[in-house]
Amino acid sequence: MKKLSLIIGVVAIFASCNNESDTNTKSVQLAPVHVQINDFDVSVESMAPTRAARPVEGFNNVQAVTLAFYAGDTEVYKTTQYRGASLGEGETFGQVDLSLPLGSYTMVALAYGFQDGDVLTLTSPTLAAYTGDHTRETFAATQAVNIVNTTPVNINATLNRIMAKVDVNSTDLRPAEAHSVRVTFSAGSKSFNPTTGLAVGNAGFSNEVAISKNVGEQTKTGSYVFLAADEQTVDVTIEVLNSGGTAIFTKQVTNVPLKRNRLTTLTGAMYTNKGNAAFSVNADWETGNTINF
Repeated sequence: MKKLSLIIGVVAIFASCNNESDTNTKSVQLAPVHVQINDFDVSVESMAPTRAARPVEGFNNVQAVTLAFYAGDTEVYKTTQYRGASLGEGETFGQVDLSLPLGSYTMVALAYGFQDGDVLTLTSPTLAAYTGDHTRETFAATQAVNIVNTTPVNINATLNRIMAKVDVNSTDLRPAEAHSVRVTFSAGSKSFNPTTGLAVGNAGFSNEVAISKNVGEQTKTGSYVFLAADEQTVDVTIEVLNSGGTAIFTKQVTNVPLKRNRLTTLTGAMYTNKGNAAFSVNADWETGNTINF
C-alpha cells in the first residue's frame, strides 16, 4: 500500500482580483451590477473578497469534506470528515492520511456546508448530488494521481467554489403568518459534475428555507443552485408560505442572470401588495316599478 497525505484548501474564484498570468487567464475588472426586473431589484456581486486559498480548517463555511479515489469507474477509497467530529490519529479537519495500492487514480475532493439532515452523495468523478431538502455552498476539485512506487506522496488540493447563490431580501416587514420562503429555479440542478463543476440536469428545483428573522423585521433567505453553464439566465419564483405550507405570497422574477461563484440578490416587497385599488359606483337606478294602491 502507498501512504498518502492530503491537505485540502479552498479558493473562491474572483475575476477582479485575479493575479495569475498564464495564457488561459486574463486580469478582469468587475463592478457590481444592479438590474430592475419586475418589482424586484437584482444585484450581482462576487461571493469572495480575494482569490487567495485558505485551509478548510480555518474557513467556517466548510462543515464537511468528502475525499474519494477512483480507478476508472471503480471506487477504491472514500471518506467524509465533519467539522467538530472525531478524526483519525494525527489528522485535523481538511487533512487526510490514507493508503492506496500502486496504480492510476482520479481523486475527487469536495468541501461543503453541512447541517443535520443534509445528504451529499458522491457516485463518480462526474456525478454528485444533494439528495436532501437543500443544496449547500460547495467547493470541488478532481485530479489524476499516479502511484508508481511505495514512496510516501503528499498532495495539496485547492478546491474552487462551483455553485451560484441567490439571496431573497424583503423591503417590507415579516407578518406573523409568514413561516418560510420557497424559491423555485426554472433551470439548474441539485446534482453536479465534480470534474466540470456544472449541473447534471437542467430541470430546476425548489428550496424552502425557514424565516429566521422575527415578526416585524425585514427578512433574508439564501439558496444555492448548480448551473448548466458558467453563466445562465433563469426564472425564479418566490413564495411565502404559512405554517401549513400554503402560499400567501407568490412572485416570479424572470430572466435573472446567475453565474457560478456569484451572489445574486433579489430585493423587493414580499408581504404587502403594492398595487393600487380603484373603486367606482354605478349611480344610475334601474327603471322604477310604480304600484297604485
